[in-house]
Amino acid sequence: MNRTLVRAVLLVLAGAGAFGLAAAATSAGVKDLSLLFRDDFKKGAGAWQPTDPSAWKVIETGQAPAYSQFRQSKYRPPYRSPLNFSLVKGVSVGDFVLDARVRSTARDYPHRDVCLVFGYQGPARFYYAHLGKKTDDHCNQVFLVNDAARKKISTKTSAGTPWDDGWHHVRVVRQVADGTIAVFFDDLKAPVMTARDRTFTWGRVGVGSFDDTGDWADVKVWGVKVTKPAKVKIRRSNNEKEK
Repeated sequence: MNRTLVRAVLLVLAGAGAFGLAAAATSAGVKDLSLLFRDDFKKGAGAWQPTDPSAWKVIETGQAPAYSQFRQSKYRPPYRSPLNFSLVKGVSVGDFVLDARVRSTARDYPHRDVCLVFGYQGPARFYYAHLGKKTDDHCNQVFLVNDAARKKISTKTSAGTPWDDGWHHVRVVRQVADGTIAVFFDDLKAPVMTARDRTFTWGRVGVGSFDDTGDWADVKVWGVKVTKPAKVKIRRSNNEKEK
């Protein structure tokens, strides 16, 4: 994503009141975002670290490959938080844009969801955006996991995410200086969720679902790459050696 496009995205956000700060469009750190990662899954899923590898596979969709979380993971987090997610290997970011196409493959019910994980520093320290069918305090919100069960931190959300069986475009924009988080679903002109929090100013990013299934394609990350102070691991329940 070039500087002009990033600047335009954040100008729209500021104008829509998503951040409430004109500075969101002019921060030098955000304007200089670089493309750090892109995966179309044509070469498999070697760039990913899932909570349970047996729950994920690369599939053919008839148009292009997709990274499919096709069943529930055999993973038990230390606190109530998503069960099914996969992290990009070797990339930790401060400011970032995480962008992907996704298709929900779960049954239709009020909490049908996918999740975008970010700021991941360990299994008990991360954020996630929960794009769920019908909003309540535990659905269709931005959450913080900080050595405790997930906590809602959304400052704005929608009535719900209109899941069907088709493909959709999702995005998270994060600016650490003022803690702003904006989540988009299909319409990239206005966020469906916003939050503001500076608990974690860096971390890994990933995709998945709280307890449903879904297919992911064309995942991209633009951002400011940072060096994490310690190796991040995923705690597993099947005695698999951690990466």
